Amino acid sequence: MKASRLIVAALAGSLCLAGCGRGPGGSDGLAGGPRGDERNVKAYDINPQPRDKVKDGGTLRWGINEFPTQWNRNHVDGNLAVAAVVSNALLPAPFRSDEKADITANPDYLISAEVTSRDPHQVVTYTLNPKAKWSDGKPIDWADYQAQWKALNGTNPAFHIVSSTGYQDISDVRRGRDDYTVVVTFARPFGDWKSLFGPLMPASTNSSPEAYNTAWLNKIPVTAGPFKFKGFDQTAKTITLVRDDSWWGDRAKLDQIIYRASEQDSLIGAFSNGELDITDVGPSAPDYARAKTTPGATVRQAAGPDFRHITFNGSSDLLKDQRVRQAIQLGINRQAIAQSDLQGLDWPIALLNNHFFMNTQEGYQDNAGALGVYDPAQARRLLDAAGWPLGGGGVRQKDGKPLDLRFVVPSGVQTGKSEGELAQSMLAQIGVKLTIQAVPSDDFFTKYVIPGNFDMTPFAYIGTPFPVSSSFGIYANSPNGQTWNANFGRVGSPEIDAAMNRAGQSLDLKQAHADTNAADKLIWQEVNVLPLYQRPQNVAVSETLANVGARGFYDLRYQDIGFTR
Repeated sequence: MKASRLIVAALAGSLCLAGCGRGPGGSDGLAGGPRGDERNVKAYDINPQPRDKVKDGGTLRWGINEFPTQWNRNHVDGNLAVAAVVSNALLPAPFRSDEKADITANPDYLISAEVTSRDPHQVVTYTLNPKAKWSDGKPIDWADYQAQWKALNGTNPAFHIVSSTGYQDISDVRRGRDDYTVVVTFARPFGDWKSLFGPLMPASTNSSPEAYNTAWLNKIPVTAGPFKFKGFDQTAKTITLVRDDSWWGDRAKLDQIIYRASEQDSLIGAFSNGELDITDVGPSAPDYARAKTTPGATVRQAAGPDFRHITFNGSSDLLKDQRVRQAIQLGINRQAIAQSDLQGLDWPIALLNNHFFMNTQEGYQDNAGALGVYDPAQARRLLDAAGWPLGGGGVRQKDGKPLDLRFVVPSGVQTGKSEGELAQSMLAQIGVKLTIQAVPSDDFFTKYVIPGNFDMTPFAYIGTPFPVSSSFGIYANSPNGQTWNANFGRVGSPEIDAAMNRAGQSLDLKQAHADTNAADKLIWQEVNVLPLYQRPQNVAVSETLANVGARGFYDLRYQDIGFTR
């Protein structure tokens, strides 16, 4: 997903999709992308093979840990990692990223795009591939771009969008010299303009709030990729895609892809039994070990823009007070949680102390300060000052109400349960009760995280090569105190927004990094998202499977995925 880090995953820990500091190993960083260091972490691990080494035909059985209902990826309910894994085979994206986070035009949809004017306004001109068309026969043209801007620019709250970042800075999208030329004019500079319009939805989807919100509920009505949608099986929890013979690009190697949804702990069993060819392992040491010892299989591992975290719900009655949120944060030993999560995964244990940049990205600096350490004594002082004295049973109380927080986790994900149990023990030492609530994986985001039905919850953010614009919606302040879109923590400030806006509008990379880190320091004070660690991407695959696995920043070419000859 290009326009938002807000793709979220119940598994493990980032997702994306995030200083002038650097991670370990020196100054060999790539601006805005992953950098090498002495830890020898791979940028991507997908068994890259030329197309002539990949067999024609075959079925890929892909395990996923939830069964989405909203397939409009720009809708707040459709902004899921699983939805992206499926629909990236089906939907257009004008740009693609390589493993170094270098962004180039995707020639299947875009011939070229460039900034054609900077004064008095930034103007970007797109030249589209005239061969590109939707599965209903309509061309992919300027009207699709205009409709997406109108739906996502935030002017109509009836469109339940993930984020208006970037789109809100556009003043006009119009037809150029022909239907395949798009001229986009910005009212304010937007440095991450390549993050926009991906995934691109058809104009019909974006034509009205009703179509936007409902046309893709339990449906995938239109596609434009190397694969097309065949059907859902709600009983078997499968999603079937088949090769689209009307595709104008390189012919897909596979005949079909069958995604099978199940609880996470069942997926590794199915993989080990030979029922799946690929599934995300997550940060589970037992699952990692089991997958590695499966005959004919391997686990591919890479660093990505993905991080594990705990979100605090600032709209919760118990967490509205910033001092309470800060106390809870100080009462959690992140190092102990990271060691527990990552033990046995062949991954370095390093805390993430930035909300935007990963440890392996240029621009990273540690902004956590005093609020990033484990300090139960200071946590107790803050709770005392906030009017939460210790009560009966060692639990703090205020106005007769105990400080009892709901820690919501998806069932079948052992990592979340273990994190909850560790945090439960830690917080008990400062007089806070933590009640772990396991909920069905399919309901975790749509019924709990997105509507704010939790106090604290752990999951992963799956990021993109655009650390500022992809994260903006997570930390953006509500314009009315009620509409939070993808800010699941429901706290923000005008100062954070201003710093993020400065970073997003800057075309100078060093200044953008400085403004991003200024925003990050403010977010640490606010306590919205508590970063834990940069997530290792661990993907179990059949040894003969090519061009897919732990992708890091690399955008998969689904037409090249298949089994080696």
